Amino acid sequence: MNYDWAAHIPEFKFLAIALTTFIVLRLLAPGVTYLLTRLVTPFSFGRDLLERVKPPLHFLIPLVGLQILWRSAPEGLAFSGIIAHLISLAIIANVIWFGLRAVDAGRQVIFKRHPIQVSDNRTARRIHTQTQVLVHILSFFVILFGIAAMLMTFPGAKQIGASLLASAGLAGLAVGFAAKPVLGNLIAGLQIALTQPLSLDDVVIVENEWGRIEEITATYVVIKIWDERRLIVPLQYFIENPFQNWTRESTQLLGTLTLWVDYALPLEPLRKELDTLCKQVPEWWDGRVANIQVTETSDRAIQLRVLVSSSNAGNNWDLRCFLREKLVQFIAANYPEYLPQLRTNLEEELVSSKATQSLKTGEPSAELAEEPTPAIDSNSKDSTGTDSLEKENPEKGSPAKSSPKRGPKKDA
Repeated sequence: MNYDWAAHIPEFKFLAIALTTFIVLRLLAPGVTYLLTRLVTPFSFGRDLLERVKPPLHFLIPLVGLQILWRSAPEGLAFSGIIAHLISLAIIANVIWFGLRAVDAGRQVIFKRHPIQVSDNRTARRIHTQTQVLVHILSFFVILFGIAAMLMTFPGAKQIGASLLASAGLAGLAVGFAAKPVLGNLIAGLQIALTQPLSLDDVVIVENEWGRIEEITATYVVIKIWDERRLIVPLQYFIENPFQNWTRESTQLLGTLTLWVDYALPLEPLRKELDTLCKQVPEWWDGRVANIQVTETSDRAIQLRVLVSSSNAGNNWDLRCFLREKLVQFIAANYPEYLPQLRTNLEEELVSSKATQSLKTGEPSAELAEEPTPAIDSNSKDSTGTDSLEKENPEKGSPAKSSPKRGPKKDA
């Protein structure tokens, strides 16, 4: 049985026309965007916006042209409704893509006009933070409305929506409870964008970790720890918990370091050395504060607090490490006897311990007893005429002779 293809020749012709139209418009789209770029060249925002939305425009233009052509399709065209539906979905997808690129283009323009690569970047960081949070929220709603628009193109979607609204009691509570963390983070993001408790590149301490705010998304914050680790914190954490922000108003910072020294150390030479050392590193010390104070004493030493200022936290850390090293070297080289030391009187402690031992035993210790002076017999002479010392030897029972006296021999 032969199939009659001749009956479908008009449909094939229309499909060929539609395909040709799409290809031609796709080839002409870059030229159209080029002309638009030339028109908006004097306006930096329009130029940057157009540069970001070129890719979706290159597909959106031919799709819109194809949709217009398809509306004039002849009646009874095979698969006409399905193709029209697919074209509508493709247009909505490109509109979502266009919206996301446009929002990102606005972010890039704002970032370019307010760079943070400057010394005093407090205002720029505040604007960057607000822009970043708002961009994430706008992107979320663009995707949400785009998906809703796609669903509304399906005939059964309206009925599903009506049934969901009719039974929105317990289901709504369940969905709301499940979405509480997400919604809480979104609301926290709006609060952070408006109240500004933290900004991009702020130096913070969260969960006893020191780091900088590297990224703020719609639901969480990325903190770059000093050792290159990353701490991921939900946005809601910063609304419900206290944290330290070292650069809330300014990047300038005071830092301290402590030294333990002997009571007798003269402090004026140490203060002069501190001033000299600070002036050697102007890239770390901002010239505001540099002093030494005695903040604590103990039974062995005193504690010195060195207070110095810097333009930011990184410079202050380097300055404190440098001063700690150099001040210890200065004390060790010039006043080594004034480093912390333990004082005690060994002679008094020795006598006290021996006396305590004698009291316990009831006998004088051998070290405390004096040795008896040997008796000298002046009538005893040896064969050479020198005096001899005789002492009873208890072990042998015979007298023991001492060494002869030194000196000239006396005549009788």
